[in-house]
Amino acid sequence: MTVGIVGLGLIGGSMAKSIKTRTDHRVLGADIDAETMLLARLSGAVDGELNGETLGGCDLIFLALRPAAAVRWAGEHAALVPAGAVLMDLCGVKRAVVGPLGELAARHGFCYIGGHPMAGRERGGFTASSDDLFVGASMIVTPPPDTDIARLESLKNFFLDLGFARLTVSDPDEHDRIIALTSQLAHVVSGAYVRSPAAQERHGFSAGSFRDMTRVARMDEDMWTELMLDNADYLSAELSGLIGRLDEVLAALNARDAGALRALLHDGRVKKSTAGGS
Repeated sequence: MTVGIVGLGLIGGSMAKSIKTRTDHRVLGADIDAETMLLARLSGAVDGELNGETLGGCDLIFLALRPAAAVRWAGEHAALVPAGAVLMDLCGVKRAVVGPLGELAARHGFCYIGGHPMAGRERGGFTASSDDLFVGASMIVTPPPDTDIARLESLKNFFLDLGFARLTVSDPDEHDRIIALTSQLAHVVSGAYVRSPAAQERHGFSAGSFRDMTRVARMDEDMWTELMLDNADYLSAELSGLIGRLDEVLAALNARDAGALRALLHDGRVKKSTAGGS
């Protein structure tokens, strides 16, 4: 089949490279940056350009864009998406996009399914993309209730071929609620943690713990601002909960209460064991 990819940054570029490395599908790509398009062509990540003339030949189209840009692109090109094709966004939030994209799909006769590959790196762009980014990762999909089961099964096999470990089916609200904790809050905490003045004096005093805590602080602040504001209700709730739990630790420290502090640390260890390693 022919796969179109709009946006050839870390996620879109890795999707293109994974498809070309692991399948026989044809890949057409589009990116606003001419240098990125050139690199994609020269590296063999895409077979050609995705444009108004070639869009009609696509069976599957990925929007590897930020939410607002994904909705805007779909609105401008929906009439060119062939009936029966699958359009899937790869955005990190779902509630902000499923409404407008679903409406466009219903109006123009194509199938829309929300998607979110749970993989990433602290550096973005096509040069950071790779054909193994998704190996072992979970691919989340948020299909409309009336989505054909055979179509989902076909997509599952497609993503497994790319190296994903599993297909996780969710709905937009559940996705955004859980992502607020597992992804967005982690970026908030990492950014706040590394802003400590002591972080600039760490040389010779830091090891794996510091590296793990600060890895995702090297984020694209423009993209994450959009994602966090699109999910502000759930992220605010998670942040408030974290602040409350940190206040418990602070109170134990200020009171020099070893029993209370140990109990809090123990509770965290137990919950980590229950949650598993990822």
